[in-house]
Amino acid sequence: MQYATNTTVDALARELRGARRVLVTTHQKPDGDAMGSVLAVVRACEAVGVAAEGWVVDPCEGNLRAFEGPTKVVHIDPRAPRLPEGDFDLIVVVDTGAWTQLEVIAPWLRERADRVIGLDHHARGDDVAARRVVDVSCGSCTALLVELVRAMEVDLGAGSRDAGRFSIAEALYMGLATDTGWFRFPNARAREFELAARLLAAGVDKNAMYQQLEQSSRAERMLLQARALSSLQFVQASAAIGGGQIALMSLAARDFTETGALLEETAGIVNTPMEIASVRASVLVVEDAAAGVTKLSFRSKPAGSDGRFIDVNELAARFGGGGHVHAAGAKQRAALDAVAAAVIAAVRS
Repeated sequence: MQYATNTTVDALARELRGARRVLVTTHQKPDGDAMGSVLAVVRACEAVGVAAEGWVVDPCEGNLRAFEGPTKVVHIDPRAPRLPEGDFDLIVVVDTGAWTQLEVIAPWLRERADRVIGLDHHARGDDVAARRVVDVSCGSCTALLVELVRAMEVDLGAGSRDAGRFSIAEALYMGLATDTGWFRFPNARAREFELAARLLAAGVDKNAMYQQLEQSSRAERMLLQARALSSLQFVQASAAIGGGQIALMSLAARDFTETGALLEETAGIVNTPMEIASVRASVLVVEDAAAGVTKLSFRSKPAGSDGRFIDVNELAARFGGGGHVHAAGAKQRAALDAVAAAVIAAVRS
């Protein structure tokens, strides 16, 4: 199956405006772009009088949950999932199109396949959505959703309280800012800055958002980061995948128990070794004992002076995952040490 657009944003907007009840979901363990996308679509639907609610599979950082406000978002415990009940005219899947990222809610979605629509900016995906728009040129999924909001004829400031708090614009900016690394990553181009300016003009408080998302961590997270850094090793990548050094870190279940940190507090840790000049890419391997899986996060720098870079989307694909050229993820049903060894073998091959 080719994972590509098979409809238009305007067509999806018409479906949403004509619905009575809509459910919006995204990949498990939502990040800022996933949560921002869910909130943006729910708020846009509410703005046109359509009943809507978000359903997300935890773990989800408390820093992200702070932006839900009055928007209805149901959190699903993956260990004891309670799936949606009742009839939904339309189901929207945002920021993913991969069944592997929707495992908990996948059976429910498959039973309603004809009602599922998708909006995504990733290069790889499956037949999750019967009708979908996929635009890999967007710096975030929320950047794509700006077009949906326009097509739904909704103001970006809709739902705003206290100069942008809990508005559509705030949700869109959260996704844009976090997925571009606060406009530091290669996907922060002129049009992403232009969009950011529009959203700020709509009332978004960027300083308050940055403080909430990036400067409100628990001390336990810093202890967990120290554990990850203590495991740091460097692997020489083969010329076939771009060459240079790859930083590899791992976190075992005991690291979470001993530090008191939560699984969702691993967000951003994979980026830390990228501060080292010789490092071209970074991989974090995390043992999720409760789920019985080992999770992988991949990051890479843009092309250097030699024009070469490491495509971590391709690297993640070797482990059944995917994402973007410079940011991707995967998971394996294998022991932590075995997965770490497999990563080393993959980057050397």
